[in-house]
Amino acid sequence: MADQYLPCRKKPTNARVLIVGAGIGGLMLGALLERAGIEFAIFERAREVKPLGSALSLGANVMPLFEQLGILDEVLAHAKPFGFSTGYNERREATRTLDYSPAQKIKIFMSKKVLSFLQNKDGVMIRCSDNTTYHGELLVGADGAYSGVRQTLYKQMAERGELPRGDDADLPFNSVCLVGQTRPMDPEQFPHLKDDYTWFETTIGENKPYAWVTFTTRSNTICWMVLRHLDDQVSRELDSSFRNSEWGPESAEQMCREVRDFPVPRGTLTIGDLIDATPAEYISKVMLEEKMFETWYNGRTCLIGDGAVSAIQDAVTLANCIYELPDSPSVEEIQQAYQHYRNERFPLARTAYNTSHRLASIVEQAIFTRSLHVMYAYRPQASFLPQVPDLGQYKPAPQPSLARARQRRAVDAVEAAIAAEAAAEAAAQAAVHAQAQESFNDNFMEIRGEKPYLRRPRTASNSSSSRAAKDSSYPARVI
Repeated sequence: MADQYLPCRKKPTNARVLIVGAGIGGLMLGALLERAGIEFAIFERAREVKPLGSALSLGANVMPLFEQLGILDEVLAHAKPFGFSTGYNERREATRTLDYSPAQKIKIFMSKKVLSFLQNKDGVMIRCSDNTTYHGELLVGADGAYSGVRQTLYKQMAERGELPRGDDADLPFNSVCLVGQTRPMDPEQFPHLKDDYTWFETTIGENKPYAWVTFTTRSNTICWMVLRHLDDQVSRELDSSFRNSEWGPESAEQMCREVRDFPVPRGTLTIGDLIDATPAEYISKVMLEEKMFETWYNGRTCLIGDGAVSAIQDAVTLANCIYELPDSPSVEEIQQAYQHYRNERFPLARTAYNTSHRLASIVEQAIFTRSLHVMYAYRPQASFLPQVPDLGQYKPAPQPSLARARQRRAVDAVEAAIAAEAAAEAAAQAAVHAQAQESFNDNFMEIRGEKPYLRRPRTASNSSSSRAAKDSSYPARVI
Protein backbone atom coordinates (compact mmCIF):
# COMPACT_ATOMS: atom_id res chain seq x y z
CA MET A 1 0.00 0.00 0.00
CA ALA A 2 1.17 3.54 -0.65
CA ASP A 3 0.73 4.58 2.97
CA GLN A 4 2.34 1.47 4.45
CA TYR A 5 5.21 3.39 5.96
CA LEU A 6 3.26 6.40 7.19
CA PRO A 7 2.34 6.77 10.87
CA CYS A 8 -1.24 6.93 12.05
CA ARG A 9 -2.33 10.52 12.67
CA LYS A 10 -4.41 10.70 15.80
CA LYS A 11 -4.50 12.74 18.96
CA PRO A 12 -3.34 10.43 21.77
CA THR A 13 -5.55 9.59 24.72
CA ASN A 14 -5.25 11.79 27.81
CA ALA A 15 -5.41 8.74 30.10
CA ARG A 16 -2.45 8.48 32.51
CA VAL A 17 -0.59 5.15 32.65
CA LEU A 18 1.14 3.95 35.85
CA ILE A 19 3.84 1.33 35.17
CA VAL A 20 5.17 -0.78 38.03
CA GLY A 21 8.65 -2.17 37.28
CA ALA A 22 11.60 -0.65 35.38
CA GLY A 23 12.69 -3.87 33.72
CA ILE A 24 13.05 -4.06 29.97
CA GLY A 25 9.29 -4.40 29.46
CA GLY A 26 8.39 -1.42 31.64
CA LEU A 27 11.13 0.75 30.13
CA MET A 28 10.14 -0.16 26.58
CA LEU A 29 6.48 0.64 27.27
CA GLY A 30 7.53 3.96 28.79
CA ALA A 31 9.69 4.82 25.77
CA LEU A 32 6.81 4.06 23.42
CA LEU A 33 4.27 6.05 25.43
CA GLU A 34 6.74 8.97 25.51
CA ARG A 35 6.90 8.94 21.71
CA ALA A 36 3.12 8.61 21.51
CA GLY A 37 2.62 11.67 23.74
CA ILE A 38 0.78 9.69 26.43
CA GLU A 39 1.37 10.63 30.08
CA PHE A 40 3.01 7.90 32.18
CA ALA A 41 5.21 7.22 35.20
CA ILE A 42 7.37 4.21 36.12
CA PHE A 43 7.81 3.00 39.69
CA GLU A 44 10.83 0.81 40.47
CA ARG A 45 11.57 -0.66 43.90
CA ALA A 46 15.37 -0.76 43.40
CA ARG A 47 17.40 2.22 44.54
CA GLU A 48 19.84 2.13 41.63
CA VAL A 49 20.76 0.21 38.50
CA LYS A 50 23.54 -2.32 39.07
CA PRO A 51 25.41 -4.34 36.41
CA LEU A 52 24.99 -8.10 36.49
CA GLY A 53 26.93 -10.93 34.89
CA SER A 54 24.38 -11.36 32.15
CA ALA A 55 23.62 -10.12 28.66
CA LEU A 56 20.60 -9.85 26.38
CA SER A 57 20.14 -11.87 23.23
CA LEU A 58 17.92 -9.80 20.94
CA GLY A 59 16.63 -11.18 17.67
CA ALA A 60 15.41 -9.70 14.41
CA ASN A 61 11.86 -9.74 15.72
CA VAL A 62 12.49 -6.57 17.78
CA MET A 63 14.88 -4.70 15.45
CA PRO A 64 12.11 -2.93 13.45
CA LEU A 65 10.85 -1.45 16.71
CA PHE A 66 14.34 -0.21 17.63
CA GLU A 67 14.56 1.40 14.18
CA GLN A 68 11.22 3.12 14.71
CA LEU A 69 12.45 4.52 18.04
CA GLY A 70 15.67 5.73 16.42
CA ILE A 71 17.95 3.64 18.67
CA LEU A 72 18.89 0.82 16.30
CA ASP A 73 22.32 2.24 15.42
CA GLU A 74 23.15 2.71 19.11
CA VAL A 75 22.04 -0.83 19.94
CA LEU A 76 24.11 -2.28 17.09
CA ALA A 77 27.13 -0.19 18.12
CA HIS A 78 27.14 -1.93 21.51
CA ALA A 79 26.27 -5.39 20.21
CA LYS A 80 27.75 -8.16 18.15
CA PRO A 81 25.54 -9.70 15.45
CA PHE A 82 24.74 -13.39 15.38
CA GLY A 83 26.46 -15.51 12.74
CA PHE A 84 25.79 -19.09 13.76
CA SER A 85 24.21 -20.75 16.77
CA THR A 86 25.68 -24.21 17.30
CA GLY A 87 24.67 -27.01 19.67
CA TYR A 88 27.21 -29.49 21.02
CA ASN A 89 27.40 -32.65 23.07
CA GLU A 90 29.95 -33.13 25.86
CA ARG A 91 32.49 -34.56 23.38
CA ARG A 92 32.48 -31.11 21.73
CA GLU A 93 30.82 -32.56 18.62
CA ALA A 94 28.42 -30.22 16.82
CA THR A 95 24.87 -31.61 16.80
CA ARG A 96 22.88 -28.62 15.52
CA THR A 97 23.73 -25.41 13.67
CA LEU A 98 21.50 -22.47 12.85
CA ASP A 99 22.67 -19.85 10.32
CA TYR A 100 21.86 -16.27 11.38
CA SER A 101 24.05 -14.58 8.77
CA PRO A 102 22.21 -11.77 6.95
CA ALA A 103 20.61 -12.24 3.55
CA GLN A 104 21.22 -8.56 2.74
CA LYS A 105 13.67 11.08 28.67
CA ILE A 106 11.84 8.39 30.69
CA LYS A 107 9.95 9.24 33.85
CA ILE A 108 11.27 6.78 36.44
CA PHE A 109 10.80 6.97 40.21
CA MET A 110 13.41 4.83 41.97
CA SER A 111 13.03 3.34 45.48
CA LYS A 112 9.28 3.05 44.89
CA LYS A 113 8.10 -0.37 46.00
CA VAL A 114 4.41 -0.62 45.18
CA LEU A 115 2.55 -2.39 47.99
CA SER A 116 -1.06 -2.21 46.82
CA PHE A 117 -3.47 -0.56 44.46
CA LEU A 118 -7.16 0.28 44.23
CA GLN A 119 -9.20 0.70 41.07
CA ASN A 120 -12.77 1.76 40.36
CA LYS A 121 -14.81 3.45 37.64
CA ASP A 122 -13.02 6.77 38.22
CA GLY A 123 -9.38 5.62 38.06
CA VAL A 124 -6.60 3.66 39.73
CA MET A 125 -4.37 4.51 42.72
CA ILE A 126 -1.10 2.84 43.77
CA ARG A 127 0.37 3.01 47.27
CA CYS A 128 4.13 2.71 47.81
CA SER A 129 6.15 1.54 50.81
CA ASP A 130 7.07 5.14 51.66
CA ASN A 131 3.33 5.86 52.04
CA THR A 132 3.12 7.94 48.88
CA THR A 133 0.20 7.47 46.48
CA TYR A 134 -0.14 8.07 42.76
CA HIS A 135 -3.23 8.26 40.58
CA GLY A 136 -3.86 7.40 36.95
CA GLU A 137 -6.35 5.87 34.54
CA LEU A 138 -4.43 2.69 33.61
CA LEU A 139 -2.07 0.46 35.62
CA VAL A 140 0.51 -1.86 34.04
CA GLY A 141 2.29 -4.53 36.08
CA ALA A 142 5.76 -4.97 34.53
CA ASP A 143 7.41 -6.06 37.78
CA GLY A 144 8.63 -9.55 36.96
CA ALA A 145 7.67 -13.13 37.75
CA TYR A 146 6.61 -12.30 41.31
CA SER A 147 4.71 -9.21 40.27
CA GLY A 148 3.17 -7.47 43.26
CA VAL A 149 0.60 -5.98 40.89
CA ARG A 150 -0.38 -9.46 39.68
CA GLN A 151 -0.60 -10.85 43.20
CA THR A 152 -2.83 -7.98 44.34
CA LEU A 153 -4.98 -8.21 41.22
CA TYR A 154 -5.41 -11.97 41.58
CA LYS A 155 -6.27 -11.64 45.27
CA GLN A 156 -8.98 -9.09 44.46
CA MET A 157 -10.37 -11.30 41.70
CA ALA A 158 -10.26 -14.42 43.89
CA GLU A 159 -12.27 -12.65 46.59
CA ARG A 160 -14.93 -11.90 43.98
CA GLY A 161 -14.79 -15.46 42.61
CA GLU A 162 -13.47 -14.26 39.21
CA LEU A 163 -9.99 -15.82 39.13
CA PRO A 164 -9.68 -18.82 36.78
CA ARG A 165 -8.63 -22.11 38.24
CA GLY A 166 -4.90 -22.60 38.14
CA ASP A 167 -3.94 -18.92 38.14
CA ASP A 168 -3.80 -18.95 41.95
CA ALA A 169 -1.28 -21.85 42.08
CA ASP A 170 2.36 -21.14 43.01
CA LEU A 171 4.87 -20.56 40.24
CA PRO A 172 6.75 -23.81 39.55
CA PHE A 173 10.55 -23.79 39.55
CA ASN A 174 11.74 -25.01 36.14
CA SER A 175 15.46 -24.52 36.44
CA VAL A 176 18.39 -23.12 38.38
CA CYS A 177 20.41 -20.63 36.35
CA LEU A 178 24.07 -19.68 36.88
CA VAL A 179 25.25 -16.79 34.71
CA GLY A 180 28.41 -14.76 34.33
CA GLN A 181 30.39 -12.50 32.02
CA THR A 182 34.17 -12.64 31.89
CA ARG A 183 36.46 -9.67 31.98
CA PRO A 184 37.73 -8.61 28.51
CA MET A 185 39.78 -11.49 27.10
CA ASP A 186 42.84 -11.53 24.85
CA PRO A 187 41.71 -12.18 21.23
CA GLU A 188 45.07 -13.80 20.53
CA GLN A 189 44.36 -16.39 23.19
CA PHE A 190 40.70 -16.71 22.14
CA PRO A 191 40.74 -16.19 18.32
CA HIS A 192 36.98 -16.50 17.90
CA LEU A 193 36.66 -13.10 19.63
CA LYS A 194 38.12 -11.54 16.47
CA ASP A 195 35.13 -12.55 14.35
CA ASP A 196 32.62 -9.86 13.36
CA TYR A 197 29.76 -12.11 14.42
CA THR A 198 29.08 -13.56 17.84
CA TRP A 199 29.67 -17.23 18.51
CA PHE A 200 26.56 -18.59 20.25
CA GLU A 201 27.19 -22.17 21.33
CA THR A 202 24.96 -24.48 23.34
CA THR A 203 26.00 -27.78 24.92
CA ILE A 204 23.43 -30.35 26.06
CA GLY A 205 24.58 -32.45 29.00
CA GLU A 206 24.69 -36.21 28.53
CA ASN A 207 22.94 -38.19 31.26
CA LYS A 208 22.72 -35.07 33.39
CA PRO A 209 19.98 -32.42 33.69
CA TYR A 210 22.22 -29.58 32.52
CA ALA A 211 22.68 -27.40 29.46
CA TRP A 212 25.20 -24.58 29.11
CA VAL A 213 25.63 -21.70 26.69
CA THR A 214 28.49 -19.38 25.77
CA PHE A 215 28.53 -16.38 23.44
CA THR A 216 30.98 -13.63 22.59
CA THR A 217 30.41 -9.87 22.77
CA ARG A 218 31.74 -6.78 21.03
CA SER A 219 33.75 -5.86 24.16
CA ASN A 220 35.74 -9.14 23.89
CA THR A 221 34.01 -10.72 26.87
CA ILE A 222 32.48 -14.18 26.94
CA CYS A 223 29.02 -14.54 28.46
CA TRP A 224 28.19 -17.94 29.87
CA MET A 225 25.14 -19.56 31.40
CA VAL A 226 24.55 -22.95 32.99
CA LEU A 227 21.00 -24.24 33.39
CA ARG A 228 20.06 -27.11 35.65
CA HIS A 229 16.64 -28.39 34.63
CA LEU A 230 14.42 -29.53 37.50
CA ASP A 231 11.92 -32.36 37.42
CA ASP A 232 8.54 -31.97 39.10
CA GLN A 233 9.61 -33.69 42.30
CA VAL A 234 12.72 -31.55 42.81
CA SER A 235 10.74 -28.44 41.95
CA ARG A 236 8.17 -29.21 44.65
CA GLU A 237 10.83 -30.00 47.26
CA LEU A 238 12.65 -26.68 46.90
CA ASP A 239 12.48 -24.55 50.00
CA SER A 240 10.09 -21.62 49.76
CA SER A 241 12.87 -19.29 50.89
CA PHE A 242 14.19 -19.35 47.32
CA ARG A 243 11.08 -17.69 46.04
CA ASN A 244 11.47 -14.17 44.72
CA SER A 245 15.25 -14.39 45.26
CA GLU A 246 17.35 -11.61 43.76
CA TRP A 247 20.11 -12.13 41.23
CA GLY A 248 23.46 -12.08 43.03
CA PRO A 249 26.74 -13.91 43.70
CA GLU A 250 26.03 -15.01 47.28
CA SER A 251 24.34 -18.32 46.44
CA ALA A 252 26.47 -19.12 43.39
CA GLU A 253 29.65 -20.62 44.91
CA GLN A 254 28.35 -24.16 45.40
CA MET A 255 26.95 -24.39 41.87
CA CYS A 256 30.22 -23.00 40.47
CA ARG A 257 32.04 -25.95 42.03
CA GLU A 258 29.50 -28.41 40.62
CA VAL A 259 29.84 -27.28 37.01
CA ARG A 260 33.56 -26.44 36.73
CA ASP A 261 34.45 -29.44 34.59
CA PHE A 262 31.72 -28.94 31.98
CA PRO A 263 33.46 -28.77 28.56
CA VAL A 264 33.15 -25.73 26.32
CA PRO A 265 33.57 -26.26 22.54
CA ARG A 266 36.87 -24.34 22.29
CA GLY A 267 39.87 -26.65 22.56
CA THR A 268 40.14 -27.82 26.18
CA LEU A 269 38.28 -24.85 27.62
CA THR A 270 35.81 -25.57 30.46
CA ILE A 271 33.16 -23.63 32.32
CA GLY A 272 35.64 -23.50 35.21
CA ASP A 273 38.07 -21.51 33.05
CA LEU A 274 35.34 -18.98 32.32
CA ILE A 275 34.37 -18.82 36.00
CA ASP A 276 37.99 -18.06 36.91
CA ALA A 277 38.04 -15.24 34.33
CA THR A 278 34.82 -13.70 35.68
CA PRO A 279 34.75 -11.07 38.47
CA ALA A 280 32.82 -12.42 41.48
CA GLU A 281 30.30 -9.60 41.34
CA TYR A 282 29.45 -10.63 37.76
CA ILE A 283 28.42 -14.16 38.74
CA SER A 284 24.77 -14.68 39.66
CA LYS A 285 22.52 -17.58 40.50
CA VAL A 286 18.75 -17.49 40.46
CA MET A 287 15.81 -19.85 40.52
CA LEU A 288 13.82 -19.54 37.31
CA GLU A 289 10.08 -20.03 37.15
CA GLU A 290 7.83 -20.26 34.12
CA LYS A 291 4.09 -20.39 33.90
CA MET A 292 1.43 -19.30 31.42
CA PHE A 293 -1.29 -17.37 33.24
CA GLU A 294 -4.75 -17.17 31.76
CA THR A 295 -5.58 -13.80 33.35
CA TRP A 296 -3.71 -10.88 31.79
CA TYR A 297 -5.96 -8.02 32.85
CA ASN A 298 -8.94 -6.96 34.92
CA GLY A 299 -10.58 -3.56 35.21
CA ARG A 300 -8.02 -0.82 34.59
CA THR A 301 -5.03 -3.11 35.28
CA CYS A 302 -3.04 -5.36 32.96
CA LEU A 303 0.23 -7.31 33.07
CA ILE A 304 3.37 -7.50 30.91
CA GLY A 305 5.26 -10.78 30.71
CA ASP A 306 8.77 -11.49 31.93
CA GLY A 307 11.74 -12.11 29.62
CA ALA A 308 13.59 -9.74 27.29
CA VAL A 309 12.07 -10.23 23.82
CA SER A 310 8.61 -11.23 25.07
CA ALA A 311 8.48 -8.18 27.33
CA ILE A 312 9.47 -5.87 24.46
CA GLN A 313 6.82 -7.35 22.18
CA ASP A 314 4.21 -7.13 24.93
CA ALA A 315 5.14 -3.46 25.37
CA VAL A 316 4.76 -2.46 21.71
CA THR A 317 1.45 -4.32 21.33
CA LEU A 318 0.07 -2.80 24.54
CA ALA A 319 1.27 0.68 23.51
CA ASN A 320 -0.57 0.33 20.18
CA CYS A 321 -3.78 -0.63 22.00
CA ILE A 322 -3.45 2.20 24.53
CA TYR A 323 -2.81 4.70 21.73
CA GLU A 324 -6.18 3.90 20.18
CA LEU A 325 -8.08 4.75 23.37
CA PRO A 326 -10.28 7.87 23.34
CA ASP A 327 -9.89 10.75 25.76
CA SER A 328 -11.08 9.86 29.28
CA PRO A 329 -11.72 6.21 28.37
CA SER A 330 -14.31 4.22 30.29
CA VAL A 331 -13.47 0.98 32.06
CA GLU A 332 -15.24 -0.89 29.27
CA GLU A 333 -13.11 0.80 26.59
CA ILE A 334 -9.92 0.08 28.54
CA GLN A 335 -10.95 -3.57 28.96
CA GLN A 336 -11.54 -3.85 25.21
CA ALA A 337 -8.03 -2.47 24.54
CA TYR A 338 -6.56 -4.99 26.99
CA GLN A 339 -8.53 -7.78 25.32
CA HIS A 340 -7.03 -6.86 21.92
CA TYR A 341 -3.59 -6.92 23.57
CA ARG A 342 -4.10 -10.39 25.02
CA ASN A 343 -5.63 -11.78 21.83
CA GLU A 344 -2.56 -10.76 19.85
CA ARG A 345 0.11 -11.79 22.33
CA PHE A 346 -1.21 -14.91 24.08
CA PRO A 347 -0.75 -17.41 21.19
CA LEU A 348 2.77 -16.14 20.52
CA ALA A 349 3.69 -16.19 24.22
CA ARG A 350 2.48 -19.80 24.35
CA THR A 351 4.75 -20.68 21.42
CA ALA A 352 7.73 -19.00 23.11
CA TYR A 353 6.95 -20.85 26.35
CA ASN A 354 6.84 -24.22 24.58
CA THR A 355 10.03 -23.46 22.64
CA SER A 356 11.94 -22.62 25.83
CA HIS A 357 11.01 -26.04 27.19
CA ARG A 358 12.30 -27.74 24.05
CA LEU A 359 15.71 -26.20 24.78
CA ALA A 360 15.88 -28.43 27.84
CA SER A 361 16.28 -31.55 25.74
CA ILE A 362 17.56 -32.70 22.40
CA VAL A 363 14.81 -32.37 19.80
CA GLU A 364 14.79 -32.77 16.06
CA GLN A 365 16.33 -29.75 14.40
CA ALA A 366 13.36 -29.45 12.03
CA ILE A 367 10.94 -29.12 14.95
CA PHE A 368 13.16 -26.64 16.74
CA THR A 369 13.67 -24.59 13.56
CA ARG A 370 9.92 -24.43 12.87
CA SER A 371 9.37 -23.12 16.39
CA LEU A 372 11.96 -20.41 15.81
CA HIS A 373 10.30 -19.45 12.53
CA VAL A 374 7.03 -18.86 14.37
CA MET A 375 8.78 -16.76 17.02
CA TYR A 376 10.81 -14.64 14.61
CA ALA A 377 7.99 -14.14 12.10
CA TYR A 378 6.24 -11.91 14.63
CA ARG A 379 8.06 -8.59 14.24
CA PRO A 380 5.72 -5.96 15.72
CA GLN A 381 5.96 -2.24 15.07
CA ALA A 382 4.40 0.76 16.78
CA SER A 383 1.31 1.98 14.95
CA PHE A 384 1.86 5.64 15.89
CA LEU A 385 5.44 5.89 14.52
CA PRO A 386 6.55 5.80 10.86
CA GLN A 387 6.61 2.20 9.70
CA VAL A 388 9.99 0.81 8.63
CA PRO A 389 10.51 -1.69 5.78
CA ASP A 390 10.56 -5.32 6.88
CA LEU A 391 13.81 -6.92 5.72
CA GLY A 392 13.11 -10.45 6.92
CA GLN A 393 13.42 -13.44 4.60
CA TYR A 394 10.13 -14.84 5.88
CA LYS A 395 6.82 -13.07 5.57
CA PRO A 396 6.01 -11.29 8.85
CA ALA A 397 3.20 -12.71 10.94
CA PRO A 398 -0.03 -10.67 11.17
CA GLN A 399 -0.05 -7.87 13.74
CA PRO A 400 -3.71 -7.18 14.58
CA SER A 401 -3.00 -4.01 16.58
CA LEU A 402 -1.26 -2.49 13.56
CA ALA A 403 -3.98 -3.67 11.20
CA ARG A 404 -6.68 -2.07 13.40
CA ALA A 405 -4.75 1.20 13.42
CA ARG A 406 -4.48 1.19 9.62
CA GLN A 407 -8.17 0.39 9.31
CA ARG A 408 -9.05 3.22 11.67
CA ARG A 409 -6.75 5.56 9.76
CA ALA A 410 -8.51 4.63 6.52
CA VAL A 411 -11.91 5.26 8.11
CA ASP A 412 -10.68 8.57 9.54
CA ALA A 413 -9.38 9.59 6.11
CA VAL A 414 -12.74 8.81 4.48
CA GLU A 415 -14.62 10.67 7.21
CA ALA A 416 -12.25 13.64 6.89
CA ALA A 417 -12.77 13.70 3.11
CA ILE A 418 -16.54 13.59 3.55
CA ALA A 419 -16.39 16.35 6.14
CA ALA A 420 -14.19 18.49 3.87
CA GLU A 421 -16.55 17.95 0.94
CA ALA A 422 -19.55 18.86 3.09
CA ALA A 423 -17.77 21.99 4.34
CA ALA A 424 -16.90 23.04 0.79
CA GLU A 425 -20.49 22.47 -0.34
CA ALA A 426 -21.82 24.47 2.61
CA ALA A 427 -19.40 27.31 1.84
CA ALA A 428 -20.48 27.30 -1.80
CA GLN A 429 -24.16 27.37 -0.82
CA ALA A 430 -23.48 30.21 1.60
CA ALA A 431 -21.74 32.17 -1.15
CA VAL A 432 -24.68 31.61 -3.54
CA HIS A 433 -27.13 32.64 -0.83
CA ALA A 434 -25.14 35.78 -0.04
CA GLN A 435 -24.97 36.71 -3.72
CA ALA A 436 -28.72 36.13 -4.13
CA GLN A 437 -29.46 38.25 -1.06
CA GLU A 438 -27.24 41.04 -2.35
CA SER A 439 -28.97 40.92 -5.74
CA PHE A 440 -32.39 40.98 -4.07
CA ASN A 441 -31.49 43.99 -1.97
CA ASP A 442 -30.15 45.87 -5.00
CA ASN A 443 -33.28 45.12 -7.02
CA PHE A 444 -35.50 46.14 -4.12
CA MET A 445 -33.75 49.51 -3.86
CA GLU A 446 -34.04 50.09 -7.61
CA ILE A 447 -37.77 49.48 -7.42
CA ARG A 448 -37.97 52.16 -4.74
CA GLY A 449 -36.01 54.58 -6.93
CA GLU A 450 -32.84 54.50 -4.88
CA LYS A 451 -29.27 53.98 -6.02
CA PRO A 452 -27.78 50.67 -4.83
CA TYR A 453 -24.20 51.90 -5.08
CA LEU A 454 -24.91 54.49 -2.37
CA ARG A 455 -25.94 51.84 0.16
CA ARG A 456 -23.34 51.35 2.88
CA PRO A 457 -22.77 47.70 3.84
CA ARG A 458 -24.19 46.69 7.22
CA THR A 459 -21.85 45.35 9.87
CA ALA A 460 -22.39 43.83 13.29
CA SER A 461 -20.92 46.91 14.95
CA ASN A 462 -22.99 49.47 13.05
CA SER A 463 -26.73 50.08 13.30
CA SER A 464 -28.49 52.12 10.67
CA SER A 465 -28.88 55.04 13.06
CA SER A 466 -25.18 55.04 14.01
CA ARG A 467 -24.20 55.07 10.33
CA ALA A 468 -26.28 58.15 9.77
CA ALA A 469 -24.72 59.84 12.78
CA LYS A 470 -21.18 59.09 11.60
CA ASP A 471 -21.65 60.11 7.94
CA SER A 472 -24.58 62.35 7.07
CA SER A 473 -23.88 61.92 3.33
CA TYR A 474 -25.33 58.41 3.64
CA PRO A 475 -29.11 58.53 4.16
CA ALA A 476 -30.36 56.20 6.81
CA ARG A 477 -32.02 53.12 5.41
CA VAL A 478 -33.52 50.04 7.00
CA ILE A 479 -32.83 47.13 4.71
